[in-house]
Amino acid sequence: MHINTQGLVLREVNYKESDKLLTVLTRDYGKMTLKARGVRRSGSPLKASCQLLACGEFTIFEYRGMSTINEAQTVELFPELRTDLELLSLGTYFAQVAEVLSQEDDPNPALLSLTLNALYALGKLRKPQGLVKAVFELRAACLAGYTPDLEGCRSCGNPEPDRFDLEGGCLECAHCRSGDGTFVAVTPGILAAMRHVAACPASRLFSFCLGEETLRAFGSLTERYLSTQLERGFSTLDFYKSLFPVRDA
Repeated sequence: MHINTQGLVLREVNYKESDKLLTVLTRDYGKMTLKARGVRRSGSPLKASCQLLACGEFTIFEYRGMSTINEAQTVELFPELRTDLELLSLGTYFAQVAEVLSQEDDPNPALLSLTLNALYALGKLRKPQGLVKAVFELRAACLAGYTPDLEGCRSCGNPEPDRFDLEGGCLECAHCRSGDGTFVAVTPGILAAMRHVAACPASRLFSFCLGEETLRAFGSLTERYLSTQLERGFSTLDFYKSLFPVRDA
């Protein structure tokens, strides 16, 4: 049986002499492990579409108990990312997050669209890396079921509280001290950015800007929030940050 679907290659592993095993986030079938036969041979028609961060239209069939790519047509390769180590490493981080958050046989078109839009914002739109990273992290957390409560202080209801609980995913005024948690300070600018990313239409996710200091603090918060909620780190993020040891990524 053949199926056709669009997908984004999240991970690639060399297999046998000339094959690859790909982890692909597909629009219709969720995360899939696919075998690309002979793709490492010179002149393989699958080569372009079966590489990391390639988006393509895939024809898939069952071959000896494994889902195998029969044909592939490239939709987008994000060439700007492939010539810039910073952008490529950040895009690979997005792919690893998407792999962790996606499930087999569970379509998640919103997560696929978010990842593709983040890659597009990096490569085509040249949005600031810190902005794209922060937006992706917070929106990915929301799609994974960790949408923070941003209405106001959980104790007094103040709509402009001054700190955020990374564990509880809620806001609080410092003077309320309603309970234990891991708190980070939030300014009105950070709070406005969080509310925008959590609630805006997908088409407007990257349609704002922040000053350098606010963006740095916003990015630190979103990074810590995602890792706290998922209770894990990401090797690709560690590599990205290692490229700039003097920069707070």
